Amino acid sequence: MKLLKTQVIVNPESAKGQTRKRWLLIKEGIRTFIKEFKYEFTEKPFHAIELARAAIKDGTELVIGVGGDGTMNEIANGFYEEKKIINPEVALGIVPSGTGCDLTRSLNIPSKLKNAMEVITLAPSSPMDVGRVTFRSYSGEMVERFFLNVSDFGVGGEVVRKVNEKRLERKASSYVKCLISTMVQYKNKRIRIRVDGRDLPREEYLIGAVANGRIFGKGMKIAPEAKLDDGLFDFVCIKGMKFLEFCRHGWKIFLGTHLTHPKIFLMRGRKIEAVPDENETVLIELDGEQLGTLPAIFEIIPRSLLIKGYL
Repeated sequence: MKLLKTQVIVNPESAKGQTRKRWLLIKEGIRTFIKEFKYEFTEKPFHAIELARAAIKDGTELVIGVGGDGTMNEIANGFYEEKKIINPEVALGIVPSGTGCDLTRSLNIPSKLKNAMEVITLAPSSPMDVGRVTFRSYSGEMVERFFLNVSDFGVGGEVVRKVNEKRLERKASSYVKCLISTMVQYKNKRIRIRVDGRDLPREEYLIGAVANGRIFGKGMKIAPEAKLDDGLFDFVCIKGMKFLEFCRHGWKIFLGTHLTHPKIFLMRGRKIEAVPDENETVLIELDGEQLGTLPAIFEIIPRSLLIKGYL
């Protein structure tokens, strides 16, 4: 691998602060593979967006993120400005160091530092699809954000908000506990959905997952056949389920065997539009971050971002 101008962006609070404690070891591990690089710590929400954007404008050729899914989402958003990628030749490498690292499973990136660095230095830079979503922020404005892995609306947004509010460790057991406690009280939402111009039945839905990658929710195989470079979303929709019915069948999502259920269907498309009924508030999340509500428009940007991984 030729020497590239490399910027490492570190979320020191990822993995419940363990990244900060382990940084000297992580830094030396990176240096074993890449002799020269700059690094910066994030200091506030969305700071990684600013750091990545500034680095790319300064001529950086490889950006390495150290953190979880939320950190990688912010860094990826920094690759874009005014709806366009700043430099399509810049690649993103990932050192998993977070409690939520679902994207790395789809990219076949190992969790151990040495193996992750082997991927960064040996794997080809492959162009992957990126999702772009326009949604309503809590300030009431329509805003735009990019995502790499999965964005979903419905009960998933409620669960992520609860996990974040309680500052729970983002592991599978915490997610499942919040999912169960949320499901007990959750009421299915009536939503109008359109996929590539085709209207779906206007009825109550539990969740709509707009999947670029295969896995979300700390290990749930929500879209087991999704590909990161096929130019399509795998849109997995679960129609209204009651609590006991979900308990009987929900575990199948961890195995990826849920798509045969009559209330669950898969469609592939490039554009998904979701609008709730007038009195419904439906939360959305993207890459594990809960940032706003429906209405939303999800669009695929084919093979937009260079990634170090095995698609």
